[in-house]
Amino acid sequence: MDLWSKKVEGIITQVFLMLFSSYGVTRGDMCHSPLVSGLLPSSFRSSSQLSSSHGPGFAKLNRREGAGGWSPLSSDRYQWLEVDLGGRTQIAAVATQGRYGSSDWLTAYLLMFSDTGHNWKQYRQEDSIGAFSGNSNADSVVQHKLQHPVIARYVRLIPLDWNPNGRIGLRLETYGCPYNSDVVSFDGRSSLSYRFSPRPRQMTRESISLYFKSLRNSGILLHAEGGSEHSLTLELEKGKLRLLLRKGRSLSPDSQHLVYLGSLLDDQHWHHVTVEHHSNHLNLTVDKSTMWVQISSRFAHWDHDQMSVGADQGLGSLRSVGLNRNFHGCLENLVYNGLNLVNLAKRRDPRVTVKGSVTFSCAEPVFVAMTFTAPQSFLWLPAVTEVSSTGFSAGLQFRTWNEEGLLLTFDLPNYGGTVWLYLSKARLHLHIHKAGRALLELNTGSALNDGQWHSVELTSRRAHVTIEVDGDEAAAAHASLSFLITPRGHLFFGGCPTEESSQDCMNPFNAFQGCMRLLTLGSQQVDLIKVQQRLLGNYSHLRVDLCGIIDRCSPSHCEHGGSCSQSWSTFHCNCSGTGYGGATCHSSIYEQSCEAYKHKGNTSGHYYVDVDGSGPIRPQLIYCNMTEDKTWMVIQHNNTELTRVRPLRGKNQHSAHFGYAAEEEQLSAIISQSEHCEQELTYHCRKSRLLHAPDGSPLSWWVGGPGVGQVQTYWGGAPPGSLQCTCSLQGNCVEPRHRCNCDADRSEWANDSGLLTHKDALPVRSVVLGDIHRPGSESAYRVGPLRCHGDKNVWNAAFFDKETSYLHFPTFHGELSADISFLFKTTSSSGVFLENLGIKDFIRIELSSSTEVLFSFDVGNGPLDVRVTADSPLNDNRWHHVRAERNVKEASLRLDELPATTQEAPADGHIHLQLNSQLFIGGTASRQKGFRGCIRSLQLNGITLDLEERAKITPGVQAGCPGHCSSYGSLCQNQGRCVERPVSFSCDCRPSAYTGPFCDREVSASFKTGTSVSYTFREQTAKELNKSSGGSGALSSSAYSDMTLRAENVSLSFRTSHSPALLLYIGSFHREYLALLLDKHEKLEVRYRLDGGRDAEILKSKVRNLANGQLHTVAISRLAEAVSVQVDQNTKEDFNLTSDVEFNAVRLLVLGRVHDSGELDPDLARLASLGFTGCLSAVVFNSVSPLKAALLHPDTSPVTVTGPLVQSICGSSSYNPSAAETTHHLSGQSGSVGTGQPLVVTTRSDSALIGGVIALVIFVTVSALAVVGRVLYRRKGECPSQEVKTAKPEDGPDRPFSRQAGSRNGPSESQREYFI
Repeated sequence: MDLWSKKVEGIITQVFLMLFSSYGVTRGDMCHSPLVSGLLPSSFRSSSQLSSSHGPGFAKLNRREGAGGWSPLSSDRYQWLEVDLGGRTQIAAVATQGRYGSSDWLTAYLLMFSDTGHNWKQYRQEDSIGAFSGNSNADSVVQHKLQHPVIARYVRLIPLDWNPNGRIGLRLETYGCPYNSDVVSFDGRSSLSYRFSPRPRQMTRESISLYFKSLRNSGILLHAEGGSEHSLTLELEKGKLRLLLRKGRSLSPDSQHLVYLGSLLDDQHWHHVTVEHHSNHLNLTVDKSTMWVQISSRFAHWDHDQMSVGADQGLGSLRSVGLNRNFHGCLENLVYNGLNLVNLAKRRDPRVTVKGSVTFSCAEPVFVAMTFTAPQSFLWLPAVTEVSSTGFSAGLQFRTWNEEGLLLTFDLPNYGGTVWLYLSKARLHLHIHKAGRALLELNTGSALNDGQWHSVELTSRRAHVTIEVDGDEAAAAHASLSFLITPRGHLFFGGCPTEESSQDCMNPFNAFQGCMRLLTLGSQQVDLIKVQQRLLGNYSHLRVDLCGIIDRCSPSHCEHGGSCSQSWSTFHCNCSGTGYGGATCHSSIYEQSCEAYKHKGNTSGHYYVDVDGSGPIRPQLIYCNMTEDKTWMVIQHNNTELTRVRPLRGKNQHSAHFGYAAEEEQLSAIISQSEHCEQELTYHCRKSRLLHAPDGSPLSWWVGGPGVGQVQTYWGGAPPGSLQCTCSLQGNCVEPRHRCNCDADRSEWANDSGLLTHKDALPVRSVVLGDIHRPGSESAYRVGPLRCHGDKNVWNAAFFDKETSYLHFPTFHGELSADISFLFKTTSSSGVFLENLGIKDFIRIELSSSTEVLFSFDVGNGPLDVRVTADSPLNDNRWHHVRAERNVKEASLRLDELPATTQEAPADGHIHLQLNSQLFIGGTASRQKGFRGCIRSLQLNGITLDLEERAKITPGVQAGCPGHCSSYGSLCQNQGRCVERPVSFSCDCRPSAYTGPFCDREVSASFKTGTSVSYTFREQTAKELNKSSGGSGALSSSAYSDMTLRAENVSLSFRTSHSPALLLYIGSFHREYLALLLDKHEKLEVRYRLDGGRDAEILKSKVRNLANGQLHTVAISRLAEAVSVQVDQNTKEDFNLTSDVEFNAVRLLVLGRVHDSGELDPDLARLASLGFTGCLSAVVFNSVSPLKAALLHPDTSPVTVTGPLVQSICGSSSYNPSAAETTHHLSGQSGSVGTGQPLVVTTRSDSALIGGVIALVIFVTVSALAVVGRVLYRRKGECPSQEVKTAKPEDGPDRPFSRQAGSRNGPSESQREYFI
């Protein structure tokens, strides 16, 4: 045949297939013809019949012959009716009817299919539903359209339930159409080889489609390869389909792509496989499971010109290593790129080579299996009547998912013993027991619960016993016995009868659940069909002639990488290490933002943040900086430090690329859900222009935004597209004619700095700097971390002011997994939060009473309710958190921090939630009582519904919901006040001695001998003092000296190793004072002198060892003459003053050294002159926090500091005084000083020489500063020092670098960078 003829033939074949396929579509639409009504009575079989007039041949729909239908002899679940359709047929629907004119009909049944009349397969809907609903009377017809049409010859119906006032009665019909196919059979040694000549032209979408039925769990289906050394192999491996793509001869991972799909494909039933090849991915389908497979470019081009079917024939020179196992079974309708390869082989096309015995029909041996469905399942058989004098043997094959289970047991009546053959920990065990003791224990095999068929042989020959698994003689277990194993009476498989009368079977192990086949006793195989007909032995809870094993882990319902394991009746997801929890690893165990962590009471630190909750984006470790007013998410990249530009030869520009600690999807989600994001962009320059050359051409730019980003030509602090720097907007550029300081091209150091805040241009991906090569040019740049605050999801809320108001959204899609979370607050006792309906299914969450939340839904198994009851009313107008989840395994509901309530889903129930109406929020489509109150942060499967936007256009619903302090006010600690905000809240720490987002961070300082903090009471402070003291003394508005206190509260914490020591001193204008000190015995003394004419009263605590270097807390409270003192957790000590009870004209409070000690007693004056050495923390006098004022607000508070005062964490209970203390000084935080250069990171490009020069300059600078300091010290008497070496600590994760915070507005005389 010439080339043209072959081309014409190919075209005709493709056109024929196209017409055939479109004809098939039409046939599929019309495939609903009755299949049973025209059959002969001989096509019907049944388990039994009540009489000849109740025979199976009368079971035709709407027929009245005989007794009007089929009825079995007895009504139980072991009956069945079978129909032979005469050939393989496509079955699309089934209909049932009761027996005419009777009370006999089915209410539920199972549907089975087979090609051979054996090895039945149960039809399941949604992969788990086995039962079909039947009739409610004898005459009406109930029809079920099959979700997935079935191709089979035999149909069997098994009754499950029937009219309780009648018996089993049935008439039936199936609907479908004839099915024709091309089939080829391989015997495990045969194969077909194809050579495509000429090669098929390259197609935009290539495909392979086939059906197969296998007798073994492993074997090659097909292997294709081409001239470009690309090969494709489809192979069965332990019952799974294995797809291997390979490029070249190498076995390295880079040269091959391997995926698995499907399970239990060796069940001798037909399975459908398709491979669709697109440019950069594959769609691999096995039956109803499809996998999307991303492939690299090396596998994108297919040029297969030869294929081997049934084996790897080693075509060409690219024989695949290890693929030498031939396929044993049948293939049907093998189509490659529209070419029917089986049809080519049948027509003996010259391009096809046949090897071995290949037949074009599907002949298969009959294996009758049985399924042990329940713990009550068992099979007993009579022992062999003739026992050989030489020994006994028993064999079987099984498959199961359970690690434990009895396989076989029987008694040894001649010896008074019992034999058990069983599984334990997935190994085979033999146990022989006699008279209360074990005579023999053997074990062999491993991992026998993998769902594969395993063979077991028990052999007893003379005085020797052997157990063997899978024919592995080398691993068989042997032992010697003094007697021969000779069973008498009954042999029990799988378990024992539960009847009390059965004394001849004991099972100390778990019952077996799984499949068995090929049972042999001696040399005889057990006829299980006779067992099914109850002609041999007996059984219970046994399904004969099918293996009902299901792989519940294929496809896996475990999400987010959770690993699936299973038993016979259920599966389990191991979520360890995934970041998700729940029965299917669906719900994230982390919060979705730093804002959410803050409002659970967490402080600054690293947290895993899952930005989309149960969505596909993985959790990411992110630093959360919780400040008093904002909560920042800080995302670092690979270089956040100020970096010197080092020009490279041959390159006119310097490029820097930034890789972030978060993945692209995480970055996009964080930026999208945040109210505000920013990123610092700084450029320091000398003779290095930034944006514009003199001719206006761009010199530098940066790239930012999602994905690869877009080029941006503006600088930090300027708006997008402005081609400007910050100084141009503020009008303070060093040269007004330039838009950036650096564009002035001066020889002095300058900088352009600012924040990028346009979210669409964030994060910064790269920076390109152009003016770096001119003589004298020097520059450095810094791109700070991405910082975002404000979670738009957490505070997204709506207020429903009427029970009839609601919001509606599109239908909620949560077919297999659905999680719903939200917060609510209300004063109503009931109301529906949300509802979504389907035709039959629904989902609803409601406040069913003032103390109960109800989660209810129906997926087709009937309504299921999950309830959580609170201990206190929920209509308290405080926020309450509801989290509901429903998946294929269970449903759960959690309220606030109460334990979750769960309800297991039916093991064989419906699993798909099918909804079609709109989603109602705050109300219902069914007109039930709506919700009145606030709903906030409503998320469905990790997606936040924008309640506020929808509320703006909906009558009766208001956007937003104020009033958060009633719920979160308790987070504000240590007298901090909760402050309401339109969204969120904050803690006002001004009344507290603490700071931080929740007023929980102690303010501590290390004191030296000369340190003194003096707080002078102003008029307003005096008013607050008098008010907070609860006193009623007079207070003049014009003179501080008239303030009188009748009560005060003092508290502080300290840590010291020195005594005696003065902790605190409060003095007045009238020589009255209050002093706290440690005496020489390391005990606390409180000294009151409230009468200037009398000596001080000394109140001594009994608590010892207070100068032991540990942290101690002191609280003193006075009301008139009554004084109470408490040290740490010790019992309060009460004292009474005997002098005056008024503390008049309070003037100042001193911590540390008291400089003006003239009014003190001599011994107290001596102690006051020594000061305090150690740590003071959380100092409060009534409402005044003097230490906090000195450290954090020195410029706005009436405080004077002399001597060194260093902020520290020494007031923390976890503080380790032996560790090196890290301090932060206010003097080190200035942005720019003088006319020098910035401190830069040079380790990336500087040489050791540069480092040495910098070190030398630093040494000279420090020496000069020391000289200046010496001069200033000598002038101390003329200008008293008020040095405060402290700052608010930076909790961020940034490594130390010069922030240059003050240089964003352009250089000035006081804001410039010194270059070292």
